[in-house]
Amino acid sequence: MVWKDKIGAFMVVGGLICLLCGCDPLTRYKVATTVFDGVPRMPPADQYCQEFHEQATVQEREAEARKKLEQKDTESVHPPYAEKRCDACHDKNTESGFVVPRDKLCGVCHQNFIKGTFGHGPAVVGACLSCHVPHNSKFPKLLKVSKDELCKTCHHEERLSKGMHDKVTSKNIACTDCHDPHSGNRKFFLK
Repeated sequence: MVWKDKIGAFMVVGGLICLLCGCDPLTRYKVATTVFDGVPRMPPADQYCQEFHEQATVQEREAEARKKLEQKDTESVHPPYAEKRCDACHDKNTESGFVVPRDKLCGVCHQNFIKGTFGHGPAVVGACLSCHVPHNSKFPKLLKVSKDELCKTCHHEERLSKGMHDKVTSKNIACTDCHDPHSGNRKFFLK
């Protein structure tokens, strides 16, 4: 009789350990129904499999997006695009094809982006695509071109301090090393 009590206690402890520490859900269910009364039924197999597949798909997408973001020195990917969440930005039922007007689109997620007294024109009016691409880029931060070339795509005018700018650019210092490309509290967006 003493051995039967010990074996029963061992089974209960083993079952609880398995239940609490892991095993596949079916094993946990079998152990739980053996030890306890009133354990809710498992969902139907097709529902359980669908939920498992959806969860695995989400985890795969997240892992893929993280991997692509880790490669940001050579490539950048917009997370909703990497996660195939096209409907975060696109809406087939609107005339424009976007969830909001194009000049407000980036502001849906990137709120309170403009900080400071001075704002860079394209950033202020929501023309983010003047500098950035929406899906993926071979440059960091979804830039259209390298940060060394970016400002030159629009700014062709003579710089106020041409001599200093020429020296700085000859040493491969990018405009964004001194100027914030979006906004700032100082004139010329100086950092």
